Amino acid sequence: MDAPAFPKRWRVGAPELIAETFSSHIWKVVREDGSPAIVKDLKPFDDVEDELRGEHFLAWRRGKGAVRLLGRDGHRMLLEYAGETSLSQVLADQGDNAATAIAAEVMARLFSPSKHPAPPDLQPLRTRFSSLFKKAKADRAAGEKSLYSEAAEIAERLLSDAVDLRPLHGDLHHDNIMRGPRGWLAIDPKGVLGDPGFDAANMFYNPLDRDDLCIDPQRIAHMAQVFAATLRQSPPTILDHAIAYGCLSAAWHHEDRNVVDENRELAIAAAIRTVRFSL
Repeated sequence: MDAPAFPKRWRVGAPELIAETFSSHIWKVVREDGSPAIVKDLKPFDDVEDELRGEHFLAWRRGKGAVRLLGRDGHRMLLEYAGETSLSQVLADQGDNAATAIAAEVMARLFSPSKHPAPPDLQPLRTRFSSLFKKAKADRAAGEKSLYSEAAEIAERLLSDAVDLRPLHGDLHHDNIMRGPRGWLAIDPKGVLGDPGFDAANMFYNPLDRDDLCIDPQRIAHMAQVFAATLRQSPPTILDHAIAYGCLSAAWHHEDRNVVDENRELAIAAAIRTVRFSL
């Protein structure tokens, strides 16, 4: 694939396509001083607003806990290079507890106070949960007592009781936490507004190829303890967030008719639920 022409003001060259996702082409480039950087070139797709909100989140964070936004040009972002080592690699080399500890440190930095006003277009968590509420409503109408319905009740309670609303990453997991020249940083945010517990939730469902870990009660309980201490919440509350998030993700897969991944998320949510009610 030929590289697009990047803005001259960015002063970057030697583009190398290093990844293509459903949402973007990712180019590694060299800046004028010889340092590497990343260009994220968004494709036209339905959820492009998610990515643009993420761009605004990065601009607001100003490098605290996340990669720096170095430049923007329409649907392109020039980003700080975050390195090549992901949290998944730490898990493989040093174990899950080491990876969880690093994730907690990144969360603490991501939620550190900012003197700058939050972006106005962050997506409210209630809006983000709309697919779960829709699926739960359909199940109730069909007379089904499903995990979706229970998770929707949990989500409603969490949303109604939320008092610490903050800008959130929105998609924090093992492959969105990278080690670069400035240490461990989050990449690829979605830009959400809500309770910080939501950002801990996705960690329970990752890595995607480690279902043995994701359904392990000891791992679930340990993550809940670590993230609860970081976010100053109780372990049961963290697990409530995880149940709600997993069923939201399953609802998205249901809408896409992706039965395999829907069932995976529901199975992990059920395992989390079991631990939650054992506490």
